[in-house]
Amino acid sequence: MFDKGLLAESIDTVIGRVRFDDSGLVPVIVQQWDSGRVLMVAWMDEAALRETHESSRATYYSRSRARRWVKGETSGNVQDVRALHLDCDGDAVLLQVDQHGVACHTGELSCFDVEGSDGGAGGR
Repeated sequence: MFDKGLLAESIDTVIGRVRFDDSGLVPVIVQQWDSGRVLMVAWMDEAALRETHESSRATYYSRSRARRWVKGETSGNVQDVRALHLDCDGDAVLLQVDQHGVACHTGELSCFDVEGSDGGAGGR
């Protein structure tokens, strides 16, 4: 059986273990649950982490828009959360998801599929 990690624990227990930064955010590495492919990196605040844990739909905090957003709310490229883990210090989240559609705003499956001389920074 697949390890759901902290999804099996209460959200208050999970929140108690997370070390949010001075802005109230924690970085999130998003990985396809069955292949291990890294799809994207995002940020969560406490409310986004709670919503993700409770709904099993990936919810993030956009630093540029200064608001929470559910992955796929406009694109339809949703992420169903399969597992949630914290690193040893509690200052990074690993979210294992079942990605439906592409993860990257460029139309690529992964934000790490972009290659080239600009280091993948183009269009951002």
